[in-house]
Amino acid sequence: MPLPFLTADRAFDATSDDVALPFDDHDRWRRPYRPGPWRVGASALLLLLASFVLLATMIIAFAGATSGAVVCLGISLVMIAVALRMLRAGAWVSRHGVRRVGLLRTRTVRWTEAVEVRTVQQPVRWLGLPRTVQGQALLLVLADGEKRQLLTDHNADFLSRSEAFDRAADSVEAWGDEYRHA
Repeated sequence: MPLPFLTADRAFDATSDDVALPFDDHDRWRRPYRPGPWRVGASALLLLLASFVLLATMIIAFAGATSGAVVCLGISLVMIAVALRMLRAGAWVSRHGVRRVGLLRTRTVRWTEAVEVRTVQQPVRWLGLPRTVQGQALLLVLADGEKRQLLTDHNADFLSRSEAFDRAADSVEAWGDEYRHA
């Protein structure tokens, strides 16, 4: 079963630097980078735990305790949904704007509402935990002065992958430059 949200389009892997937006369909929402190993590993671990809970569900159901089986089934379905949402999290771009997908909510900003997309040095959260470290962040500056953090070099996608962060930040900035003034 193909999971299109798991990998970036192959056109992004092209070694040619003369194409800033290498995708054919600019109306489709896409993440211009691959999910990082921390995000994929955490999701795989959660899916592994969900499989054990599903096995326990089956054993409980065969034992005749249907209420316990229903509770275990509900827990496993929540675990699977969280794992898939973790894989989907990140910054997504299209001709219409930029979308920041989080674990619990999604925020979309139209390119016409954005003033600037830039990379800055600032304290960032390490793997989304309360601990902060000095790092880089890709900020989206809105017309009302609000700044929204799209990506950091210490999140689950880019920890220990500074080249990948630079490519992703450059790609999102290119999308912004192309469509903010369109």
